[in-house]
Amino acid sequence: MAEHESLEFGKADFVLLDNVSMEEFMANLKLRFEKGRIYSYIGEVVVSVNPYRAMNIYGRDTIEQYKGRELYERPPHLFAIADAAYKAMKRRNKDTCIVISGESGAGKTEASKYIMQYIAAITNPNQRAEVERVKNMLLKSNCVLEAFGNAKTNRNDNSSRFGKYMDINFDFKGDPIGGHINNYLLEKVKLKNVCLVLHQLLRGAPDSLLRSLHIQKDPTAYNYIKVGGQIKSCINDGADFKAVADAMKVIGFTGDEIQTVYKILATILHLGNLTFGVDGDVTLIENTKLVSVIRELLSTKEENVEKALLYRTVATGRDVIEKQHTAQEASYGRDALAKAMYERLFCWIVGRINDIIEVKNYDARVHGKNTVIGVLDIYGFEIFQNNSFEQFCINYCNEKLQQLFIQLVLKQEQEEYQREGIPWKHIDYFNNQIIVDLVEQQHKGIFSVLDEACMNVGKVTDEVFLQGLNGKLAKHAHYTSRKLSPTDKSLEFDRDFRIRHYAGDVVYSVVGFIDKNKDTLFQDFKRLLYNSSNPVLKGMWPEGKLSITEVTKRPLTAATLFKNSMISLVENLACKEPYYVRCIKPNDVKSPLLFEQERCRHQVEYLGLLENVRVRRAGFAYRQTYPRFLQRYKMISEFTWPNHDLPSDKDAVKRLLQGCGFDHDVAYGKTKVFIRTPRTLFSLEEQRAEMVQRIVLFLQKVWRGTIARMRYRRMRAALIILQAYRRYKVKSYIREVNRRFKNVRSMKDYGRHVKWPTPPKVLRKFEEALRSIYNRWWAWTLIKGLSPEEALQVRAKVASLEALKGQRADLGLQRDGGVVCLCALTVSCGVINEELCVSQINRFHKAEDRAVLITDRHLYKMDPLKQYKPMKSIPLYNVTGVSVSPGKDQLVVFHTKDSRDLVVCLQGMVPANENRIGELVGTLLSHFKRKLQVNIASPIQCSMSGRKCTIIVEPKINQSHPDFTKSRSGYILAVPGN
Repeated sequence: MAEHESLEFGKADFVLLDNVSMEEFMANLKLRFEKGRIYSYIGEVVVSVNPYRAMNIYGRDTIEQYKGRELYERPPHLFAIADAAYKAMKRRNKDTCIVISGESGAGKTEASKYIMQYIAAITNPNQRAEVERVKNMLLKSNCVLEAFGNAKTNRNDNSSRFGKYMDINFDFKGDPIGGHINNYLLEKVKLKNVCLVLHQLLRGAPDSLLRSLHIQKDPTAYNYIKVGGQIKSCINDGADFKAVADAMKVIGFTGDEIQTVYKILATILHLGNLTFGVDGDVTLIENTKLVSVIRELLSTKEENVEKALLYRTVATGRDVIEKQHTAQEASYGRDALAKAMYERLFCWIVGRINDIIEVKNYDARVHGKNTVIGVLDIYGFEIFQNNSFEQFCINYCNEKLQQLFIQLVLKQEQEEYQREGIPWKHIDYFNNQIIVDLVEQQHKGIFSVLDEACMNVGKVTDEVFLQGLNGKLAKHAHYTSRKLSPTDKSLEFDRDFRIRHYAGDVVYSVVGFIDKNKDTLFQDFKRLLYNSSNPVLKGMWPEGKLSITEVTKRPLTAATLFKNSMISLVENLACKEPYYVRCIKPNDVKSPLLFEQERCRHQVEYLGLLENVRVRRAGFAYRQTYPRFLQRYKMISEFTWPNHDLPSDKDAVKRLLQGCGFDHDVAYGKTKVFIRTPRTLFSLEEQRAEMVQRIVLFLQKVWRGTIARMRYRRMRAALIILQAYRRYKVKSYIREVNRRFKNVRSMKDYGRHVKWPTPPKVLRKFEEALRSIYNRWWAWTLIKGLSPEEALQVRAKVASLEALKGQRADLGLQRDGGVVCLCALTVSCGVINEELCVSQINRFHKAEDRAVLITDRHLYKMDPLKQYKPMKSIPLYNVTGVSVSPGKDQLVVFHTKDSRDLVVCLQGMVPANENRIGELVGTLLSHFKRKLQVNIASPIQCSMSGRKCTIIVEPKINQSHPDFTKSRSGYILAVPGN
């Protein structure tokens, strides 16, 4: 039983249908198709419905899901059947085969390709180069055989027109080491149904190659393929041509061989365009230019080509007569030549591939047993509007395979019952041996009658053959014709006969049976091709070397060859363990959505699928080994969950089924339990699904608890490690700081040059605090050694630095000397009484030299020319602020409450040009009783006699000393520019 699929997709195994009827079978098949489930099982048979769309179910991930799994452990798939065949071959050292059948367009060729790809993907795990080479050639051979053996038809873009059986040889390790291909009945008549390679050549070959072959890209220009050239297709012929050419090179075809293949294909196209006319009693070729083209392509003489097409050489004893063809006979010969060339080319390609991929130098005593997996991709049962010799052979092939299929399935069932000690119940089924005998029986079968008709002397017609059938098969229950059933108007007199196949009644037209069975090709054509100077072409026609008068044995007919190959094929399959893929075509319009009920029903009937279900269901619908059964259902019973303590798994299964009340519906074999009805199995599945849900919840609970505890332990361990690491980093940092600053008291700069170590992130704020503490200590250490005068000076500098740092370029705080003495033209910053020489603006807007004296209470303006006589005093409480410029000039504005600001520029310093702004501001700030506002701006806004004005500083190159001049908005202080 296929597991792991919900019933919303239908039943994955048709054996588990409640009622075995065509209606239920079709309803389940349709439901699965509509739900996108294209694969189903009938026991160990895969039923495949062509989806007519690309499906993402063949990738590497899907391959891994099926690799090494049992058939029932995954949903139905081609990979499951391929893996089962591979395991049987590898584990039990047994030859196996996979039989793929179905009608044209059902997906057989694709199925065989996917099976080959799967086997290639799961083998050679050690990537041995030789094994990879063999695998690659086996896969590439598919591509080549498809191109030459498949046709483009209205029903199918890639219709197989031949049967293919490929043996893949494996060594004792299970790696592919070679292979062999058998082909059956290439339909030469289907040349007119557009062989794929002809389209690929026309639409995909480079222009240079087409010119050398004298052909053009338009398929409708060639009679043999013009009908197919109008068929709409989704195939990319250009890409396929390159793929086939590359594949032939990979397989090992030489450049000359590939060129010969192209020349033969071009010759066939040109032959189709040859036309014949009559001039009196003489038959002529109407388009003689083509003869020279054919001559060039076949590497022979033009007169030989023309002679072979128009004349037939007949030997009567020692005499040789050249008999001219009629136009009709010439056309027949032309078509026979084209078909024979194509068939011989195809067989030669198969032979060349076999020469290359066959196992070489293999010694079982040295290398172990050589096991085989066979893959049979063969045409399915065909019922057309007009059924001819090809359909008859194909349907006979399907009769043989169906007979083998039923026999092997019954045999497998019976053997399994006997192994397990379960009583075997006889099963009634339709035995189609009677139909097989109708076709192949010696002297009485249809093939024998056909061969006899072909061997008759004189003019043999298809009507003579039909008369022979009517004479020998008149009483056969599965044969009839219009002569035997005169009232049956569905049959034409002297043309049709009907056979009642296992898949249904099929009416065959005898028209062409004789010609196709004789498969006659005039010896003249064989000699023409053998005498070619192209060695590859010459090698394809060895019988052409026979002389005209040489007597040869009558060749076997096409029917006899096909019958012998089918008997050989069935014998080959019968000695292997078979696996089956039954392909179904859902509709005739290649739609991925349409499921035509009647169309599919007909295929189900002739594939014998319902018969297969009945055989499988006749005894017990389901069987499984005891360990596997327990593994799946042990959670249902308390006696088996989680593990049982009974003597054996068989006893545990008995206890489980007795507890569920199903003991009456089962049988216990030696190694397997057998369940009779699907309902019991579904009941077990329902109970299992209910218990699995509870088990999953319990496991989720336990697992989530385990995960939470593991996460907690990891987090706790991480926290402990983190804390220990932090402590280590903190201690390391403290120790390093202590080491670096241990002797700072004895250092000349008290550790100012010592570089601080980089702190850990957690101690960054601590480091800032530590630096602050150190800076305070360092400052205190420096200050405590100063005299009171030096302390006052430092305090003033600090006050000036706080007010001006970052806003004025030159503060004048770095000049030498700790204490500045008061002198006539300098400013003393060390005492409260200070005198400054300045340039001041008078009331006439002129610059005048003045001295400014600052005491602890007043600011005095004095005239240095009158022995520093005070001219004006300004109480300090009346001073609201001081403004200075950001440049190097020494402009100072004292702002007062009465809006009569004092604007001065310091000058006459010793040494010259020394900046004293910093000292002035520092002294004022350190001795002012209240907070004094200091502004740094350019230009400076002030009030002169109650009027607002602006002081602008302008450097001038030729200016020798600072000087004030009047401007429209106020005043300009011109200072030296250098």
